Amino acid sequence: MIREARVFADTALLTRAVADESQRIALDAVLANGRCSICLSGGTTPKSLNELWARDYMTRMPWKKIHLFWGDERYVSYDDERSNYRMARETLLSRVSVPPGNIHPMPTGLANPDEAAIAYEKTLREYFGDRPEFDLLFLGIGVEGHTASLFPDSPALAETQRAVVAVEAPAEPPRRLTLTYPMLNRSRYIFFLAEGAKKREIISEIRREPESAASRYPAARIRSAGRLIWFLDQAAAW
Repeated sequence: MIREARVFADTALLTRAVADESQRIALDAVLANGRCSICLSGGTTPKSLNELWARDYMTRMPWKKIHLFWGDERYVSYDDERSNYRMARETLLSRVSVPPGNIHPMPTGLANPDEAAIAYEKTLREYFGDRPEFDLLFLGIGVEGHTASLFPDSPALAETQRAVVAVEAPAEPPRRLTLTYPMLNRSRYIFFLAEGAKKREIISEIRREPESAASRYPAARIRSAGRLIWFLDQAAAW
Protein backbone atom coordinates (compact mmCIF):
# COMPACT_ATOMS: atom_id res chain seq x y z
CA MET A 1 0.00 0.00 0.00
CA ILE A 2 3.03 2.28 0.22
CA ARG A 3 4.03 2.78 -3.39
CA GLU A 4 6.71 5.45 -2.96
CA ALA A 5 8.87 5.92 0.12
CA ARG A 6 12.08 7.76 0.80
CA VAL A 7 14.13 6.68 3.80
CA PHE A 8 16.69 8.92 5.49
CA ALA A 9 19.35 8.23 8.08
CA ASP A 10 17.97 10.81 10.50
CA THR A 11 15.35 13.51 10.99
CA ALA A 12 17.63 16.32 9.84
CA LEU A 13 18.18 14.76 6.42
CA LEU A 14 14.49 13.91 6.11
CA THR A 15 13.43 17.45 6.96
CA ARG A 16 15.90 19.00 4.52
CA ALA A 17 14.65 16.77 1.70
CA VAL A 18 11.04 17.69 2.44
CA ALA A 19 11.92 21.39 2.50
CA ASP A 20 13.67 21.16 -0.86
CA GLU A 21 10.75 19.30 -2.44
CA SER A 22 8.30 21.80 -0.97
CA GLN A 23 10.25 24.69 -2.45
CA ARG A 24 10.13 23.12 -5.91
CA ILE A 25 6.39 22.47 -5.70
CA ALA A 26 5.64 25.96 -4.42
CA LEU A 27 7.66 27.68 -7.13
CA ASP A 28 6.05 25.56 -9.84
CA ALA A 29 2.56 26.32 -8.51
CA VAL A 30 3.20 30.05 -8.35
CA LEU A 31 4.63 30.04 -11.87
CA ALA A 32 1.58 28.16 -13.19
CA ASN A 33 -1.22 29.77 -11.17
CA GLY A 34 0.18 32.79 -9.34
CA ARG A 35 -0.32 31.18 -5.93
CA CYS A 36 0.31 27.98 -3.99
CA SER A 37 -1.89 26.21 -1.44
CA ILE A 38 -0.20 24.22 1.32
CA CYS A 39 -2.09 22.26 3.97
CA LEU A 40 -0.18 21.89 7.23
CA SER A 41 -0.33 19.30 9.99
CA GLY A 42 0.70 19.21 13.62
CA GLY A 43 3.33 17.05 15.25
CA THR A 44 7.06 16.92 15.93
CA THR A 45 8.34 16.42 12.38
CA PRO A 46 6.25 19.28 10.92
CA LYS A 47 7.54 21.48 13.73
CA SER A 48 11.10 20.73 12.64
CA LEU A 49 10.13 21.51 9.05
CA ASN A 50 8.58 24.83 10.07
CA GLU A 51 11.73 25.80 11.93
CA LEU A 52 13.91 24.90 8.94
CA TRP A 53 11.67 26.85 6.56
CA ALA A 54 11.84 29.89 8.81
CA ARG A 55 15.62 29.66 9.20
CA ASP A 56 16.93 28.65 5.78
CA TYR A 57 14.05 29.22 3.35
CA MET A 58 12.93 32.69 4.39
CA THR A 59 13.76 34.07 0.95
CA ARG A 60 13.75 30.83 -1.04
CA MET A 61 10.05 30.04 -0.61
CA PRO A 62 7.54 32.40 -2.31
CA TRP A 63 5.83 33.12 1.00
CA LYS A 64 3.81 36.09 -0.23
CA LYS A 65 2.12 33.86 -2.80
CA ILE A 66 1.52 30.91 -0.45
CA HIS A 67 -1.83 30.22 1.19
CA LEU A 68 -1.76 28.03 4.29
CA PHE A 69 -4.52 25.72 5.49
CA TRP A 70 -4.75 23.02 8.17
CA GLY A 71 -5.69 19.36 7.87
CA ASP A 72 -7.07 19.15 11.40
CA GLU A 73 -7.26 21.09 14.61
CA ARG A 74 -7.97 20.50 18.28
CA TYR A 75 -11.05 22.47 19.34
CA VAL A 76 -9.13 24.72 21.69
CA SER A 77 -8.22 28.40 21.59
CA TYR A 78 -5.41 29.56 19.32
CA ASP A 79 -3.33 30.32 22.42
CA ASP A 80 -3.69 26.81 23.84
CA GLU A 81 -0.43 24.86 23.80
CA ARG A 82 -2.25 21.97 22.10
CA SER A 83 -3.31 24.10 19.12
CA ASN A 84 -1.83 23.15 15.75
CA TYR A 85 -2.25 26.75 14.67
CA ARG A 86 -0.30 28.00 17.66
CA MET A 87 2.58 25.66 16.85
CA ALA A 88 2.70 26.96 13.28
CA ARG A 89 2.43 30.57 14.43
CA GLU A 90 5.34 30.24 16.85
CA THR A 91 7.64 28.20 14.61
CA LEU A 92 6.84 29.64 11.19
CA LEU A 93 4.18 32.32 10.72
CA SER A 94 5.77 34.85 13.05
CA ARG A 95 9.07 34.52 11.19
CA VAL A 96 8.26 34.54 7.47
CA SER A 97 6.37 37.02 5.29
CA VAL A 98 3.09 35.19 4.66
CA PRO A 99 0.39 37.88 4.33
CA PRO A 100 -2.23 37.59 7.10
CA GLY A 101 -4.95 37.17 4.49
CA ASN A 102 -3.17 34.07 3.18
CA ILE A 103 -3.38 32.26 6.52
CA HIS A 104 -6.53 30.16 6.90
CA PRO A 105 -6.65 28.42 10.31
CA MET A 106 -9.59 26.27 11.30
CA PRO A 107 -11.93 28.35 13.49
CA THR A 108 -12.16 27.18 17.08
CA GLY A 109 -14.05 30.02 18.70
CA LEU A 110 -17.56 29.33 17.46
CA ALA A 111 -20.41 28.02 19.61
CA ASN A 112 -19.73 24.40 18.68
CA PRO A 113 -17.42 22.39 16.41
CA ASP A 114 -20.17 21.57 13.90
CA GLU A 115 -20.61 25.27 13.14
CA ALA A 116 -16.85 25.61 12.84
CA ALA A 117 -16.68 22.75 10.34
CA ILE A 118 -19.32 24.44 8.19
CA ALA A 119 -17.43 27.72 8.40
CA TYR A 120 -14.14 26.14 7.32
CA GLU A 121 -15.78 24.36 4.42
CA LYS A 122 -17.00 27.79 3.30
CA THR A 123 -13.42 29.09 3.56
CA LEU A 124 -12.20 26.26 1.33
CA ARG A 125 -15.00 26.83 -1.17
CA GLU A 126 -14.27 30.54 -1.37
CA TYR A 127 -10.61 29.87 -2.09
CA PHE A 128 -10.87 26.89 -4.44
CA GLY A 129 -14.26 27.36 -6.05
CA ASP A 130 -15.65 24.18 -7.58
CA ARG A 131 -12.23 22.51 -8.00
CA PRO A 132 -10.72 21.98 -4.55
CA GLU A 133 -7.15 20.74 -4.76
CA PHE A 134 -4.20 21.51 -2.52
CA ASP A 135 -0.88 21.92 -4.23
CA LEU A 136 0.79 20.24 -1.26
CA LEU A 137 -0.69 18.41 1.72
CA PHE A 138 1.27 17.28 4.77
CA LEU A 139 0.09 14.36 6.87
CA GLY A 140 1.41 12.35 9.79
CA ILE A 141 0.46 8.94 11.10
CA GLY A 142 -0.33 7.76 14.61
CA VAL A 143 0.77 4.45 16.05
CA GLU A 144 -2.78 3.12 15.58
CA GLY A 145 -2.93 4.33 11.98
CA HIS A 146 -4.83 7.61 12.31
CA THR A 147 -4.06 10.60 10.13
CA ALA A 148 -5.27 14.19 10.47
CA SER A 149 -8.02 13.54 13.06
CA LEU A 150 -9.40 10.51 11.24
CA PHE A 151 -9.13 7.66 13.75
CA PRO A 152 -9.99 3.97 13.31
CA ASP A 153 -13.75 3.28 13.50
CA SER A 154 -14.65 6.99 13.32
CA PRO A 155 -17.93 7.78 11.50
CA ALA A 156 -15.96 10.44 9.62
CA LEU A 157 -14.21 7.69 7.64
CA ALA A 158 -17.45 7.09 5.73
CA GLU A 159 -18.00 10.74 4.82
CA THR A 160 -18.29 11.20 1.06
CA GLN A 161 -19.68 14.73 0.68
CA ARG A 162 -18.45 17.15 3.33
CA ALA A 163 -14.88 18.42 3.20
CA VAL A 164 -14.70 19.20 6.94
CA VAL A 165 -16.38 17.56 9.91
CA ALA A 166 -16.30 17.78 13.68
CA VAL A 167 -15.21 14.57 15.41
CA GLU A 168 -14.79 13.09 18.86
CA ALA A 169 -11.34 11.55 18.88
CA PRO A 170 -9.99 8.88 21.28
CA ALA A 171 -7.25 11.32 22.26
CA GLU A 172 -6.82 14.53 24.21
CA PRO A 173 -8.47 16.83 23.59
CA PRO A 174 -11.28 14.76 22.06
CA ARG A 175 -13.17 17.58 20.32
CA ARG A 176 -11.56 18.25 16.94
CA LEU A 177 -12.07 19.40 13.39
CA THR A 178 -10.69 17.39 10.49
CA LEU A 179 -10.65 17.37 6.73
CA THR A 180 -12.21 14.26 5.24
CA TYR A 181 -11.16 11.99 2.39
CA PRO A 182 -13.11 13.96 -0.26
CA MET A 183 -10.82 16.93 0.47
CA LEU A 184 -7.61 15.20 1.56
CA ASN A 185 -7.48 13.05 -1.55
CA ARG A 186 -7.77 16.09 -3.82
CA SER A 187 -4.13 17.06 -3.50
CA ARG A 188 -1.50 17.31 -6.20
CA TYR A 189 1.17 16.17 -3.77
CA ILE A 190 0.74 14.43 -0.43
CA PHE A 191 3.73 14.05 1.87
CA PHE A 192 3.44 11.64 4.80
CA LEU A 193 6.10 12.39 7.41
CA ALA A 194 6.97 9.73 9.99
CA GLU A 195 9.94 9.31 12.28
CA GLY A 196 10.96 7.21 15.26
CA ALA A 197 10.84 3.55 16.19
CA LYS A 198 7.29 3.89 17.55
CA LYS A 199 6.04 4.29 13.97
CA ARG A 200 7.83 1.24 12.57
CA GLU A 201 5.13 -1.30 13.40
CA ILE A 202 2.27 0.65 11.81
CA ILE A 203 4.38 1.46 8.74
CA SER A 204 5.19 -2.25 8.35
CA GLU A 205 1.53 -3.20 8.77
CA ILE A 206 0.41 -0.80 6.06
CA ARG A 207 3.17 -1.88 3.73
CA ARG A 208 2.13 -5.53 4.02
CA GLU A 209 -1.53 -4.88 3.23
CA PRO A 210 -2.79 -5.97 -0.21
CA GLU A 211 -3.41 -2.99 -2.43
CA SER A 212 -6.99 -4.08 -3.05
CA ALA A 213 -7.84 -4.28 0.64
CA ALA A 214 -10.09 -1.76 2.36
CA SER A 215 -7.63 -0.91 5.07
CA ARG A 216 -8.66 -0.60 8.70
CA TYR A 217 -5.99 2.08 9.06
CA PRO A 218 -7.24 5.57 8.12
CA ALA A 219 -3.80 6.66 6.89
CA ALA A 220 -3.74 3.82 4.36
CA ARG A 221 -6.96 5.05 2.76
CA ILE A 222 -5.38 8.26 1.56
CA ARG A 223 -5.19 8.42 -2.24
CA SER A 224 -3.59 11.35 -4.02
CA ALA A 225 -5.01 12.80 -7.20
CA GLY A 226 -1.36 13.34 -8.08
CA ARG A 227 1.56 11.91 -6.14
CA LEU A 228 1.84 10.46 -2.64
CA ILE A 229 5.28 10.12 -1.02
CA TRP A 230 6.20 8.74 2.40
CA PHE A 231 9.22 10.40 4.03
CA LEU A 232 10.61 8.14 6.76
CA ASP A 233 13.66 8.13 8.96
CA GLN A 234 15.57 4.89 9.39
CA ALA A 235 13.99 4.18 12.76
CA ALA A 236 10.47 4.28 11.31
CA ALA A 237 11.25 2.38 8.14
CA TRP A 238 10.54 -1.33 7.77
